[in-house]
This record gives sequence, C-alpha cells and structure tokens, in this order.
Amino acid sequence: MFFFKMETLLWITIKVIIMRTNRRSVFIKDKFFSFILASFKGISQVFLIEKVSTGLLILLAITISSYYLGIIALLSSLIGTLVAKLGGADENIINQGLFGYNSVVTGMALILFLKGPFAWLIALVGAAIAALFTAAMIHFMKRTEMPVLTFPYIALTWLILLSTYQLGNINIVSGLIPHDLQNLEINNEGIHFIDAIFNGISQIVFLENKISGLLLFVALFLAGRKLGCYAVIGSITAVMFSYALGGEHNLITEGLYGYNAILTLIAVSEVFNNNNRFALLLGIIAACLTIPITAGINIFLLPYGLPVLTMPFVLCSWIFLAVRKVFPNI
Repeated sequence: MFFFKMETLLWITIKVIIMRTNRRSVFIKDKFFSFILASFKGISQVFLIEKVSTGLLILLAITISSYYLGIIALLSSLIGTLVAKLGGADENIINQGLFGYNSVVTGMALILFLKGPFAWLIALVGAAIAALFTAAMIHFMKRTEMPVLTFPYIALTWLILLSTYQLGNINIVSGLIPHDLQNLEINNEGIHFIDAIFNGISQIVFLENKISGLLLFVALFLAGRKLGCYAVIGSITAVMFSYALGGEHNLITEGLYGYNAILTLIAVSEVFNNNNRFALLLGIIAACLTIPITAGINIFLLPYGLPVLTMPFVLCSWIFLAVRKVFPNI
C-alpha cells in the first residue's frame, strides 16, 4: 500500500513537471515567434509600414542586390529588437517593429560606408546602439507627440563616420572623403527617367537596382494600394521637380533625389494623416520641398565627407506634421 501511494505520488509529480515543461516550451516558442515577427516588422518600418510580409519582401529586394547586405539588414533588425526586449521596453512598441528600423538602416549604412576587416562588427554594434538612441528619442519626443522617424540613425551614422578622422582603426570608404566646393563639378549628360523612378525607391535601402526597386514597389502595393500609389507619385514627383530645378542628372538617375521625397509623401499623406482631404496635396508639396533641402544639405556636408541620408525626409516631415498642429484644417 505504501509503495502504491509512493508510485502514485511519483507519477503525479512527473506529470506536473511534464505539464509545466510543456507550458514553458509553448511560452518560449510564442516569445521566439513574436520576436521574429517584430524583427521583420522592424525591416518594414523602414518604409513606415507595420507588416511582416512587407518586411520579408523588402529583405528579399535587398538580398537580390547583395546577399551580404541582406544578412546585415536581418541581423541588425534582430539585434535592435533584442536590445529592446532585454531592456524591458513596452511590448506593444517592440511588436510594432519600432526598435528595429533605425538599427536596420544604421547597420546597412555603416557596412557600406566603412571599410576594413571589422566593418561588419562596427555595423552590428552600431545597430545595437541605434536601438538605444531610438529609446532615448522616444522619451524626448513624447511630449511633442512627434514621431522619431530616422533621426537616431542619421545622428549616430554621422557621428561614427566623423569619428574616423580621429580614430585610426576605423576607416571610411574613399567615396566619402571631404570635397572642396570650389572644385565641384556637375554632370548633366542626360537622365534615364525609368531608372530614376525605380532607383528612387531602392535608394531608401541604399540600392541602385531596378529589379529591387520593382520588388519594393510591389511590397508597398501589397501593404496597401494607397501606399503603393503614393510611393510611385513620390518618385515621379521627385524626378520631375528635381529636373525642373536643374538638379544634377547623375544624382537624379541614381535616385538620390527620390528616396527622401517618397518617404516624406508617405509619412505626410498616409501614415501620419488625420483623414484630411488635402493630405495628398500637402504630401506632394512636402515631397517637392525635399529636393532643394536635399541639395542644400548635400552641399553643406560635402566638406565633411558625409552622406545626406534621410535628413531631408525627417526635416520636411517634422515641419509639415508640426504645421498641422497649428493649422488643423490642412
């Protein structure tokens, strides 16, 4: 009788342990699954979209152009999301991918603009720090009710690139060396308009590839027909307006006037729009404004050897979103 009770007790104990283990296993699987989904949303948030499928297509578009860049983009998003998880950030914000996108573009920018055997390590460490910068900016911007956008990535990337002039073991690529404005040459040999339209969207993720650009347009259309249309309108607007203003033809064809315009139009007209009937018109005006601002920032940064990145997008979006707080009818 005693042994029977002991056997029963042992069996119940084993059963309880198995049940708890199964629950823990399911919990771990759910946590891991949500972490992966948040990481893919981190990639999609580069385009101001919260969608796993969009993140997968964007990653595919990057990987088609460069396997190495695709791996860095994925790892950067995973790292940014992981830092937020370990830091105990709000799960809702994490699951929206809002701690991933700045890490993605920071990692990609640093791997492209730095050289040397440890460039990949600096890029991934930079991706982790970008998540910290994002958290700080979310805190600072809370009272203003303005979105953080890609400002953490811009500030961090510029600082790291500038540090290469003082830190001998971190090297910058030759294309970003400081330029003398007196010897500035403008190349106006002609514009390839179709290339410019597709390159405009692909330059958001540092690519100059028509196939990748096409895939990115598809990704946005699948995320929402209006988003896709706004991306096309933004790219065409940038090409036409920069050409009308006499922008350098090479820069237009390479899409370097287009990507800020696309992001700005999507931000002002759709993502941060309060169902205003003038939203598209305001977005187009904002997109047009990115052209002279891009040109101005580019000239300002040439002596420092820094790229423009998405600063025109951030400035124009903040300006027009702030205007709406004073002029709610637009």
